[in-house]
Amino acid sequence: MNIYTKNGDRGTTSLMNGISVSKADDRIELVGTIDELNSFIGLAKVLADASLKESLAHIQRNLMLIMAGVADPRNMDYRFSQDETKALEEEIDRIENSFPRIKDFVLYGGCELSARLDVARAVTRRAERRFRKVEQNYGADAKAVQYINRLSDYLYMCARYADYKVENGKTDGIKDKVVKNILGNM
Repeated sequence: MNIYTKNGDRGTTSLMNGISVSKADDRIELVGTIDELNSFIGLAKVLADASLKESLAHIQRNLMLIMAGVADPRNMDYRFSQDETKALEEEIDRIENSFPRIKDFVLYGGCELSARLDVARAVTRRAERRFRKVEQNYGADAKAVQYINRLSDYLYMCARYADYKVENGKTDGIKDKVVKNILGNM
């Protein structure tokens, strides 16, 4: 079976439940935005330490579940758990209490990891706005919408913590990883 179906040539695609919709449909825009977010999280994961890498991978799996729920909202297997949001809140609190966070406006790009996390956070905010539109027009899993909202807070806190670690010489080899990645790609 080929990867191309040629259905998209006419400007349509199918949801997981088989319904054909325009590629400009709000649900397709949302799924595409979450896919983009997942890619940016993967980009940040490259520079993350083992603990953050594991957390980001878990988030990526959650995002795939959310995309499936958007594409097939009646399938109860794709319903999102409130426990995931609660776990994210606990992690936000843990990170926030682990360093003296600056509460003023932040100039992004303190280090490469935080810059990547901030891009992911900005895409998360766009996904949340698109989710609200889907919610208005088609209905949406409220727990998934809440998770996306909390995810932007989590990514923000991770970025600020990454900046803090760099500013205080606790880089955990981030710069070494960047150099190895660059040299490995030459």
